[in-house]
Amino acid sequence: MRIFFLPLSLLPAVCLAATESRVLQAGDTRLRVEIVEVDDPARVRMLQRWIQEAAEATKTQSGRYPLPDAYVRIEETDRDDDSPVPWGQTRRRGETGVLLYVRRDASYEQLRADWTAVHELSHLFHPYLGDSGRWLAEGLASYYQNVSRARAGMLDAEEAWRRLDAGFRRGEAASTGARLDAMGRERGGTMRVYWAGAAYWLEADLALRRDSGTTLDAVLDRYADCCLHGTDSLAPQDFVSALDRAAGNDTFSALYRRYAATRVFPSLADAYAQLGISRDGDGLAFARTAKTTQLRDAIMASQRSPSTRSAAPASSPSRP
Repeated sequence: MRIFFLPLSLLPAVCLAATESRVLQAGDTRLRVEIVEVDDPARVRMLQRWIQEAAEATKTQSGRYPLPDAYVRIEETDRDDDSPVPWGQTRRRGETGVLLYVRRDASYEQLRADWTAVHELSHLFHPYLGDSGRWLAEGLASYYQNVSRARAGMLDAEEAWRRLDAGFRRGEAASTGARLDAMGRERGGTMRVYWAGAAYWLEADLALRRDSGTTLDAVLDRYADCCLHGTDSLAPQDFVSALDRAAGNDTFSALYRRYAATRVFPSLADAYAQLGISRDGDGLAFARTAKTTQLRDAIMASQRSPSTRSAAPASSPSRP
């Protein structure tokens, strides 16, 4: 979730305004897209195109949306903000959905280069985890906001690694000395919560690939099929235990115990060594060995056929 806020007086208008509604279908799952108070048909089509591409990027490995039924509600705002999507939120009241506030003058290219829609849609992969599990929730969305966009051709693969690393650096700089599972919404800890969480999911993904012959994508797909209910609330320990059952091992719980108790940003030296990534000043250097290249590609390469993959933009904003 973004940390920007809109006046509460804007929120009731969603229920009262004229809405253009469309349903996206993926197998037996549905995502209802609602565009509120946009009168220009061409702009409605553009917003639909943008959100459909973001939704496509966040399908499960089996090609479905994470939940049987969910919604995305888009409203425009005149907020003076550098971001084309100044605010987004996942809601779980009654039904599960994503709210996105889009700057009224934002172009398709600007929206496509932004991470917010994919981040918020990635929250549909998990139940509500409370404040003690916020690092798991925001970490999963922060990991996939880069991985999923690289796979969908919205972002160059090496740029996705750079953005993950930039987030990890912000998390390192924001260490507060508190346990990660006790930080919740603690002031000044947002970057550590988001990016230590993303580090957890990266390490889990690598461990599954290395030790179990499976992937984070596959485990989340199995979990979505058997156990995920969007409006559920689970204790973080129960969530990772359910993922362990889906994986057939204790990868998630073992990592959880180490991460939840840590008071500093976790070291990613071993993960970077496996990936053939090293820091070079403010940037990254990539080893070109067959093993490390194959692993990086396996995580970031497009899951689509070449005929349907969209080209990545030459450049895009470097925010998290």
